[in-house]
Amino acid sequence: MKKLREAGLFGGGMVTLSGSLAKRYNECLAMLGVKPTKLKTFSIDGMGWSPELAVEKKDNYYLNTGEANVNAIIISPQQEGEAVHMPSHSFDRDVMEAVFAAYGREIRDITKDSALVLNLDQKIDAFFEPFDLLRYDKIEVTFSLLNDLDKKQMEQQAFINLFKRKNNFIDRDVHSQLLKSAKENGDLRGRKLQLDPIQLKVSSFHTRAFGGVFVLKNFVKKILVFEDEKMFQRAINDTAHDILLFHKDHDELMDALVANMVLRKDFKGAMRTPRYDRIKKHVFVEEMNKTDHPLSEILDSHFLFKKYLNKLPIEVQKRISGVELYYQRLIVDKNLKLQEYVDEHFVKILHDPHPSLKEEEEELAWKLLSKIVPKDPVHMYWYDKEQFYTLYGDWSADYQEWVIKEILANNKKQGL
Repeated sequence: MKKLREAGLFGGGMVTLSGSLAKRYNECLAMLGVKPTKLKTFSIDGMGWSPELAVEKKDNYYLNTGEANVNAIIISPQQEGEAVHMPSHSFDRDVMEAVFAAYGREIRDITKDSALVLNLDQKIDAFFEPFDLLRYDKIEVTFSLLNDLDKKQMEQQAFINLFKRKNNFIDRDVHSQLLKSAKENGDLRGRKLQLDPIQLKVSSFHTRAFGGVFVLKNFVKKILVFEDEKMFQRAINDTAHDILLFHKDHDELMDALVANMVLRKDFKGAMRTPRYDRIKKHVFVEEMNKTDHPLSEILDSHFLFKKYLNKLPIEVQKRISGVELYYQRLIVDKNLKLQEYVDEHFVKILHDPHPSLKEEEEELAWKLLSKIVPKDPVHMYWYDKEQFYTLYGDWSADYQEWVIKEILANNKKQGL
């Protein structure tokens, strides 16, 4: 991961905590029933998740209370706009953006001497079966202040009201209570510490629950796409729900996604995209064992790429270049079938999100495609970082460097 860190592609968008802020973070963990960290300095992302603590606790989702209850911690206003590195749902970052948009000023005030623990509550105590995900309709974000600062504000205001009543301004006990509150908590008058819950509507989304599930709700038919085969087998035994169920590797899934306007077939258009070119090169790297030139040089050179491609077995060459071969021969013979020339994985690769999708739906569709065919390293990094980091460790050092260069170049094009 060192190369990724140096390129700003791992651990970026983090806020470093130490001293009093680290202490405050541990106090927030205690509110969640999580043991404190022994680390003196560590970093957190936009939701308050720390990669160092995840390693220490051997749990990537240590902030959550089960799969159904997602929590976040806000220690610093600097978390606004930062990345969410280990989301439980595809909408988690959007939720944090909504929180800062609604209460940015209040968060800056509160975090001067306190912190917030957020609960993303969907009114479900626990997920018992995958179909519970269909009830995921609204998210209510509730706020708890560290050390109950909001309640102490109410107590202080009650003391002030008591002080003003009749002749209580000369009562030493009232004086003592008011001074004690001021010394312990400061002057809490005029501070907005009562944050009303925020409600957000949830449409289609991805969740890590049940081994990973895509919940596609606002299409022609509702669809659940499972990443875990065992969970899929459990789900298909249920006949009470009128819903389409698939495992991500099912061949029938692509046709269903096209029929429901989640994906489209524009194979000629897809073939002319940089994404398709990256996928060809990724498959090439998987097949190529030894080269006389550095991989990065081969992948960046049209001539060297062709040279080494022709050294591979003919069946591998056909698998990598089958799409171009099909369209070349289709000019002569209009009766050719795509599947006769193009590997089934490449057929899936050629799909892309339907143009009618909204931005968040399009991102979800790209994430699903990255799960189905994890062959484009740039899209994996954008839409499925957890899988990207897992696969990255198995790549050669030379290919890692090329991938990093590609991600940085495409991030710049996208304005990321």
